[in-house]
Amino acid sequence: MRRDPVELEVFKNLFHSIAEEMGAALRRTAFSPNIKERRDYSCAVFDRMGEVIAMGDHMPVHLGSMPMSVRAAIASCELEPGDVVMLNDPFRGGTHLPDITLVAPVHVKSSRRTSHTAPDFYVASRAHHADVGGAYAGSMGLCREIYQEGFRIPPVKIMRAGMMQQDVLALLLHNVRTPEEREGDLGAQIAACHTGAERLREVCARYGIDRTRRAAQELLEYSEALMRAFLRQIPRGVYRAEDFLDNDGISDKPVKVCVSVSVGQRQATTVDFSGSDSQVEGSINAVEAITYSACFYVFRCLLVEDVPATAGLMRPIRVIAPEGTIVNARPPAAVAGGNVETSQRIVDVLLRALSHAIPGQIPAAASGTMNNFTIGGIDSRTGEPFAYYETIAGGMGARPTLPGVSGVHTHMTNSLNTPAEALEYAYPLRVRRYSLRPGSGGGGKHRGGNGIIREIEVLTDCEVTLLADRRTRGPWGLAGGAAGAPGMAIVIRTSGSVEEMPGKFSTRLQKGERIRIESPGGGGWGRAGEKQN
Repeated sequence: MRRDPVELEVFKNLFHSIAEEMGAALRRTAFSPNIKERRDYSCAVFDRMGEVIAMGDHMPVHLGSMPMSVRAAIASCELEPGDVVMLNDPFRGGTHLPDITLVAPVHVKSSRRTSHTAPDFYVASRAHHADVGGAYAGSMGLCREIYQEGFRIPPVKIMRAGMMQQDVLALLLHNVRTPEEREGDLGAQIAACHTGAERLREVCARYGIDRTRRAAQELLEYSEALMRAFLRQIPRGVYRAEDFLDNDGISDKPVKVCVSVSVGQRQATTVDFSGSDSQVEGSINAVEAITYSACFYVFRCLLVEDVPATAGLMRPIRVIAPEGTIVNARPPAAVAGGNVETSQRIVDVLLRALSHAIPGQIPAAASGTMNNFTIGGIDSRTGEPFAYYETIAGGMGARPTLPGVSGVHTHMTNSLNTPAEALEYAYPLRVRRYSLRPGSGGGGKHRGGNGIIREIEVLTDCEVTLLADRRTRGPWGLAGGAAGAPGMAIVIRTSGSVEEMPGKFSTRLQKGERIRIESPGGGGWGRAGEKQN
């Protein structure tokens, strides 16, 4: 039967608006600045087979990997009305331990439904919790195995038949530094799932369950068709590239990520990461869900903006990520940085490979790091523990026709900054400087965007951790453009001494001491002085 394009567009926007409204509910009701201000969360809608049919305009690193968490929840638990499954296990579809995912079934009311009827849809919310226990405040430290990184949660029901499972909740809250904030953020995620479920029932009540299911299936097929049409436009060939992470935080050895993109050799386009380095001792290991998510993001970005972001997009693309490597680590690898740093390098290497095939569509490298910054200690105002987490933006890579944007989160992160007012209100911290980093963008016909300078003074004794990259080599330029400036960090002691710090470290700061982070600029595009065609 021929698709009705008008109906397809209506349902595409209906499903997308549900995911967006879920995100709005989560943001409004969350407790932590990391979710309320930085918007470090994502929501999505899934069909009855667990295939994603709509994503909110949230965090790419969350969204591409979330379907694996949903499948793990479905496989592990029989989901009845009112149930909600919680998990964060990176080896079962998660990303890293601070990202907790909630999955809820949606049973549409029907006279045919029994208590064991399979769900008609699923909804899911994922949020980065500022602390989930472990050796370091903020759960983003230089660990050597996942057991040091925090509380690892397999798929378990946190709600049954609409009732909170107090024993499961207590087990989590007794293993984190900020239990009140964690409980509030989990409640916000539950509210988001409830909102999504109610809106799906309203859509089914208006259009009918069969029509709504058919539309979901057609959106999957439509996305697949659009991706196949795009891939046919790429010249046939094999396109290769490699790039490096500075180190794993334990040794100084660079860590290689390489890719081979084969277009037109077989029915499916193949993205092969064979040849990438083995998993490492430090915490920059990426799990399979992260690598898949990065591939989903890159190929989605190459399509026009209004293409439905569904599971159908990846049907024509085969991802090969060998087990035991930096792009598909196995337990008990530490993985906190794989989600935030290695995901960015996977994007970089994919774009670099594709620049050989479609140079007019590929930008130079962006800052290539999320600059994960955590501070923890005892808040002298309340006597209670606190854990502050944020990522610091950098420069966007220049594009074939435009310069890069300065001071912006790029690629696998889509978060905002923590406003100085919100940060100083919530934590015993003071923002001493917050500005663009002049001259950090790479030169060229189009300059890369500038990075950011963020300097914070601690008002109580604290533990400070930074998990960042692009410190030994700047983001690369394209078509003759220059590389962006590498990032740097310094600690300013109360004695006045200044200590230059590596990209990955943890240290103690005394009251009144400061840390300044300068993020990388983006790479330039084209040789300076070249005339515009």
